[in-house]
Amino acid sequence: MADRIGITPGLRRARYAIAAVFCVHGAVTGSFATRIPWIQEHADVGAGQLGLALAFPAIGASLAMPLAGAISHRLGARTALRGLLALWTLALTLPSLAPNVYTLCAALLVFGATAGMSDVAMNALGVETETRLGRSIMSGLHGMWSAGALIGSAAGTLAAHLGADARLHHLMAALILTALGLVCCQGVLDLRSSPEEEAPPRFALPPKSALIIGAVGFCAVFAEGASMDWSAVYLKGELGTSAGLAAASTTAFALTMAVARLAGDRIVDRFGAVRTVRVGGLVATVGGVLVVAASHAALAMAGFGLIGLGVAVVVPLAFAAAGRSGPNPSQAIAGVATITYTSGLIAPSAIGGIADATSLVVSFSLVTLLAFGLVLGAGVLRTRAREAAGGAPSRASEQVR
Repeated sequence: MADRIGITPGLRRARYAIAAVFCVHGAVTGSFATRIPWIQEHADVGAGQLGLALAFPAIGASLAMPLAGAISHRLGARTALRGLLALWTLALTLPSLAPNVYTLCAALLVFGATAGMSDVAMNALGVETETRLGRSIMSGLHGMWSAGALIGSAAGTLAAHLGADARLHHLMAALILTALGLVCCQGVLDLRSSPEEEAPPRFALPPKSALIIGAVGFCAVFAEGASMDWSAVYLKGELGTSAGLAAASTTAFALTMAVARLAGDRIVDRFGAVRTVRVGGLVATVGGVLVVAASHAALAMAGFGLIGLGVAVVVPLAFAAAGRSGPNPSQAIAGVATITYTSGLIAPSAIGGIADATSLVVSFSLVTLLAFGLVLGAGVLRTRAREAAGGAPSRASEQVR
């Protein structure tokens, strides 16, 4: 029986279940990131080789993400997510087993491929759940991903502090997260393609709508990646702060992102996606100006905080807009995800390259310009919701148990 606001218990359960899936997905990333120094030492690779190897997750994700739609069509959304999420959590064990740079690159290619496919599957289900609820939840879902990453990072930090072998740590984490993921997937929407629906191609170029929406996501992820990876370097190198204060700026930036995403849905419901992103773009632009003009650490830290606050909800809203932009949500989401993954891949190296040629101040001037691009491009997130908003979608049948 529906509750007093017209949401069935099954749909409410599906919302909490997909939020938990996002948290599990993020925990894998956090668990991996904290043990990179151990993996580097175990594989006996230098900084340059490690940098090359760390490009392979994005390569693997970009190659594999278009497959997610075909898998979901064939197996059903719930079964596909269950399998893809399990592959991702179990793939956590691979990088720490690599004895050299070649096997590390191969392991990270698989690691990224499973990450990307499960990412597309869970975002597609997140968009579908949001549509049926009739209110924004995508920002909160990505906030749960950030929370999961923080939990995984905290556990990994503890394991590293205790001197635990990363192979054992990642095996235990993989088993626990796989079990949690399987339980969580039981509650998500069970979408199944209708018999007459044509299967999506295994590989296809993203639709034009996804490319335009992805450009907005590109600006946000570039600003996010640049700030996350370079804020501490900026404070220490440009402003002469202590290493501890510089590191604290990165932690503060990550917390700002997580909190803003968890709170973002209420703002989106009240003001709409377009207005929220435009105001967020202005906030991020002001933050970029503060960073570039800062003569004191406090101003720069405030600037990085404003960048995080301004871009936090953009990627969730880009995924939501992509999922409603055409008849094949998984394909559109895969297109946007590919663009944002690419942005996250090139941002740190682009900032470094510009800094080598000029300075970090010039690098973050570019970040400021891209942040202002959110103000100009926010209108592309205004998409017509699919007719499924109030009932079963025309493209699939649904079971919520």
